[in-house]
Amino acid sequence: MGKKQKRAETETEAERIENDKAENEFELTNGDSHKKKKRRRRNKERDERDKEAKEIPTVSIAVSGSIINNAQSLELATRLAGQIARAATIFRIDEVVVFDNKSSSEKEDPTVTTDNSSDENESGGAFFIRILRYLETPQYLRKALFPKHNNLRFVGMLPPLDAPHHLRKHEWAPFREGVTLNEKVPNSGETLVDVGLSKNVVVNQALEPGIRVTVAMGTNRNLDDDSPRQVVSLSKPREEAGLYWGYRVRYASNISSVFKDCPYRGGYDLLIGTSEHGLIINSSELSLPTFRHLLIAFGGLAGLEESIEEDSNLKGKDVREVFDSYLNTCPHQGSRTIRTEVVLFDWPVVYVPVYETCDLNKICIFLTGSNFHITSVFPRTNQPSNAKSSTLKSASVILTILQGPQLYSVGGGCQEDSFEVAVDV
Repeated sequence: MGKKQKRAETETEAERIENDKAENEFELTNGDSHKKKKRRRRNKERDERDKEAKEIPTVSIAVSGSIINNAQSLELATRLAGQIARAATIFRIDEVVVFDNKSSSEKEDPTVTTDNSSDENESGGAFFIRILRYLETPQYLRKALFPKHNNLRFVGMLPPLDAPHHLRKHEWAPFREGVTLNEKVPNSGETLVDVGLSKNVVVNQALEPGIRVTVAMGTNRNLDDDSPRQVVSLSKPREEAGLYWGYRVRYASNISSVFKDCPYRGGYDLLIGTSEHGLIINSSELSLPTFRHLLIAFGGLAGLEESIEEDSNLKGKDVREVFDSYLNTCPHQGSRTIRTEVVLFDWPVVYVPVYETCDLNKICIFLTGSNFHITSVFPRTNQPSNAKSSTLKSASVILTILQGPQLYSVGGGCQEDSFEVAVDV
């Protein structure tokens, strides 16, 4: 018995030596050890997890372009698209996807045409996208970025979105949207950019003219100083300053392309569909799981069911198989149909959990002078050093003014010092 055990131990030891030898040969052949590769892989996975943890959650909406076809005139179609744009801005939507019911998966932007003045044969989706993008663009950039087009004739009748990045000429903010110019600058590695101020600024990159960019303005407010500013990503204002920076518009030829061509890493991890045939749920009962990228889909004239039936990539699938939740938030409706623009404003029940997911826990108060006033636009003051913070107590956004014991709620009125409010995530 002892000899057998000893022989087994000897064989085990021999196998270990052989394995060590093989590992050494592997190391010599590949220039690195297996352990180091495993360690590198673990570090990479940890870095990816950390990046995902820091990633700010996003909310996207998908809307069928066919809703435009129900409008009886160009003016009414423009107003309809304007209502969608306004709802997306009010509820801080990050992405608006306009989808058609085509069988193919073409990705070409339908608004890109050779003749900018023609409106013939432009689909409802193309018209919808054009209006959405126009309204999201700051006013001082529209002339440079949007050539004259017949389908933009009535946009002047729409109320402005007044989003945080739609800044006035006299307002200073840590970031501004701009358009690159064709004017020459002394340094070939720099570009002149119109950011809507009294003077153009220089950025630290050589870029083609006519490109929309986000510029970090820095702390130097002297526009006569030609020191270059920095071009940053579109997500930077939200990541660094907690600013809502408008929505992005994407075209999808069909409903499956909405999911497949998601621009976010890992895709949408929570899909919600809306329909009168969906599960009836009250706002008090609605509870969303933690998500990174949420998509809420709204159907066209015939609903999401028809969009899925006509999509060759989703043939035979039930609509409840496509979405994680399929909901009806307006049960016992008095009208046979509910228009999409109405449903969008009926969906704030979803957006409250969204902000909780974003860990919205502070409000910055900026003292600006006389008359009490609150706004969600940040900042509206020339004295950011006077900023004070107050903890967000509840979804009703109760503010504790640090200079006194009074309590005010957003939208209330008072005769105290003026202050403005911005979200600090």
